[in-house]
Formats: sequence, structure tokens, C-alpha cells
Amino acid sequence: MQYIDFNNPCHVHFIGIGGISMSGFAKLLHNKGFIVTGSDMNKSALTEELESLGITCLYSAKAENVPEDCNVVVYTAAIKEDNPELLEAKRRGIPAIDRAGMVGDIMLHYKRNISIAGTHGKTTTTSMMSLILLEAGLDPTVSVGGVLSVIGGQFRDGSLGNMVIESCEYTDSFLKFHPTHAIITNIEAEHLDYFKTLENERNSYKKFTDLLPKDGVLTVEKGIPDYDTLFKDVKCPIITYSATDSSADYSAADITYDDYDMGSFTLMKGGTPIGPITLSVVGAHNVSNATGTAALALELGIPFEAIQKGLKKYTGTARRFEKKGEVNGALIIDDYAHHPTEMTATLEAALKYPHKKLWCVFQPHTYSRTISFKDEICKALSLSDAVIMVDIYAAREKDPGTISSKMIADEIKEKFGTEVYYFSSFEETEKFLLSKISKGDLLITMGAGNVVKIGEDLLK
Repeated sequence: MQYIDFNNPCHVHFIGIGGISMSGFAKLLHNKGFIVTGSDMNKSALTEELESLGITCLYSAKAENVPEDCNVVVYTAAIKEDNPELLEAKRRGIPAIDRAGMVGDIMLHYKRNISIAGTHGKTTTTSMMSLILLEAGLDPTVSVGGVLSVIGGQFRDGSLGNMVIESCEYTDSFLKFHPTHAIITNIEAEHLDYFKTLENERNSYKKFTDLLPKDGVLTVEKGIPDYDTLFKDVKCPIITYSATDSSADYSAADITYDDYDMGSFTLMKGGTPIGPITLSVVGAHNVSNATGTAALALELGIPFEAIQKGLKKYTGTARRFEKKGEVNGALIIDDYAHHPTEMTATLEAALKYPHKKLWCVFQPHTYSRTISFKDEICKALSLSDAVIMVDIYAAREKDPGTISSKMIADEIKEKFGTEVYYFSSFEETEKFLLSKISKGDLLITMGAGNVVKIGEDLLK
């Protein structure tokens, strides 16, 4: 059943309205004539912006926060079943849907929904596609998992013609979406706390592609193992792309990198050159992301000139190889990488970047991921000249007592002989770094938790 209908605006109450994604969708519904209210535990710049629009925000979790005339309650994945507002909605028979369900309902109103999925590269590819559509004058609605300065954050409310949405596989969220076109950048073992096995994860991607209509397009990175078997029953055409395999439908040729590891290449369709593309982001992984984005954009009929300009204008999103500033003459970069493949791509790009000594401060994300990929994490970090481990960011998990950052540090030293340190607090880490980093060094703070704070504290 569809609960969010633009043709029949109603009263929607958001539990967790202060989240950067939820606040964006709250503004969208407000703009579409819905009565919007919400609650969160803390006041923030985001909730203050909502309040300035006339949206009521309450800073507590109480049953009485749910308005008497409320028609639908939307809640974030972080909300527990015993949340007082969620329990009140159920007691009163008010439909309660999670964020993914709401997004799925909203997507039904758009002519073209471009879903970007994959284990890695979703945020970058979503951002690249958004800039291409903006450059083409198509006024897209955008939902992206990182802060994209061009749109002023993670959300843009555009026309009903095109929606570009980062589509996460975790807890099968993307199976509630309604894509008409999709890019799948890769499929690797991830979120094993939910999927348990890579095969289960691949099956979820199969279900996702089954959602595509006959007149849609599925764009797939050709390096995905057995992609042709996995997606053989998809109703729409499948287009392949690759930065390294010239047999793909679209590929990159004549790849070069400047002194800061920013790539340039010739986009190929089959054996025919389409034209040159120059990027403003680093690494071979972004050549791949750009190739896939350009491939689908061309299939959508977007002029190549708009594709060139859009990709050139993309300079990154927050926490994706983001330059933060300099301390003691050392450049500080922050990156969200937390899966070994992402970590390797980031550090390989950093090795090509001008530097005297490469320092990496790594904060593992979740105990389950650290246990599952311990060996791969150690190998990736060994690319650095010096590694500093800080404690695991638990996120949604409890400490099982079987893994720690100290254990990772010890293994890196034993297996690879890399210079490695462990500190139990950010304060100790920052003090150590101030005494060690010097002019010409490159310091990367890496992880999906709050490790970014270390670099920001140093800059203060």
C-alpha cells in the first residue's frame, strides 16, 4: 500500500527528523503540501532549518509527540521497537513505515528513477550522475549518502522528471525502491552481520534488478563475478562497463593521471571513441565510477558535452579523500573508507599523491566487519608508511571481546613489519601526531565512524 501520495497530501510525523537524510525528505514533503512534524533527541542546524520553514520539531521521545491528526509515521532504521512514539502509532492504528518504505512511495511520483547500488562507489557515482543531470538542465531530485557541496548537502528537491538516489543494500532497504534505471558498481562481501554470506547478498542484488521495468536500463561493472548469470532474467537491457576490460560495452582507454593522481581517459563505446573525459578526483576507482556513470548517461540520451562538464565539476563529497588542511606543513585528508577494498583504493591513490611520509589513522567500523575482514584490513593498512590504530567504532553492535584495534596493530607489525601504533583515546593520538608529522607528510584519517574528529582537532 502507498502511504505517501503527492496527489493527496496528509500529515506525516517523522521519528528521527534531525537525520540528514530524513530532514531532506521532510523538506520535500513540506514543499509538496504535506503537514510535517517530527521529533529528535537533539536540536541541530538541520532541525533549526526545518523549524524556520514552519515544521514543528520536538526534542524528546514521548507518546504525546504523535499529533492527534497524524496520518502516517515515518521512522529511521535506528529507531527501536520500544520507541514510545512508534508504540503510540501502533496503539492508535496509524500506519508506520521505515525510511526506505517512504522513499519507495516517493519514487512512484517520478518519471525516471536512477538508483545507484554497489558495495563501493555509490556516493561518488550518485554525485557524478547528479552533476551530469544538472549540467544537462534536467533539474534532478537527488538523495546522496554524502555531503555534496553543489546541492548544499545530501538532498536536492528538483522536478518530477528525474530522481537520482543512492540505494543501499543493508537490511534489503533497496528492495522497497522503484528504480527505472540502475548502476551496480560492484558486489563484494559486506554487511555480513545481516547477509551472513556473499551468496545471500548477491541474491538481494538479483531481487533489486528484478524491480527494473522493460524500458529501463541496468548498467553493470563487468568485473562482477558471473554477472551475466546473476542477472540473466532481468527484464530490461543490460549495459556493461569497465575501466580495464575493453570488451565491455563502454570502457576507458588512454588512461593517464596527473601529479595528484587525477585521471583522464577516452570513453569508448565498443571500439569507437566517444571523447575525452578529465576528472577532478583521484584514483583508478574513480575512473571506473566515471565510466559507468557516463555509460548510463549516454544511454539516457544526455549530450556528451554535459557528461564531460558534469564529471569535470565533480570535486568529491565530504569524507571522500577530502582535503581538510595543513598542520606542521603536513596535509590532512579524511576518507570514509572502512571496507578493505575501499581502504586499498584510497591508500593506493595516496601513495601516488605528493608526500614524504604517508600516515594513516584508522578506526575500524563495527566488530563484525573487523572480525570478517581482519586479514584484508591488515594487508590494506600495510600500504601506509605508518599506521595508527584507534578503538573500533561500535555503531549498532556490542563488544564481543574477541577483536580489538590493538590486536589489529599487533598483527600488522608481525606480518608486514609496518611502523604501527595503538592509542586508546583521540587525545593521545592527536598529541602523538603533533609531535611526529612534519612538512611534506600526508596524514589520512580513515573510517566510517568519528575518526574525522582527529584531523579537525589537529587543525584547531
